[in-house]
Amino acid sequence: MSLRSDLGRVKGLGAAHEGVNHWRLQRLTAVALILLALWFVTTLMSLIGAPHEKVVAWVGQIHVTVLLLALSLALFWHLKLGLQVVIEDYVHTPWLLIAAQIAVRAFAALGALVAVVSILKISVGMS
Repeated sequence: MSLRSDLGRVKGLGAAHEGVNHWRLQRLTAVALILLALWFVTTLMSLIGAPHEKVVAWVGQIHVTVLLLALSLALFWHLKLGLQVVIEDYVHTPWLLIAAQIAVRAFAALGALVAVVSILKISVGMS
């Protein structure tokens, strides 16, 4: 016997009415992170021992800037999604659950903001 309605089973909606969207987003960001991390590590390995000016010029290329921004945003979004699930599963005190969720979202937003500003600052040549 299931407590879910027929419509809920068809739509895949659980008690929070989010369905599988959270799961899909987490998998999507994971795939994006795999691809972007492979690009980042292989490219960065070619820059080992390069002078500072060459690395700054590399970051200044528009396609590199866009990929670095995508890597940073995917990383912090994936972090938020993953920690949200851990908190929901293991924190059972209501006020602590809310506080932890707010803290994770604030940390992820702040981390993403710092990453984006840093990448853009290097990209446009501001020291």
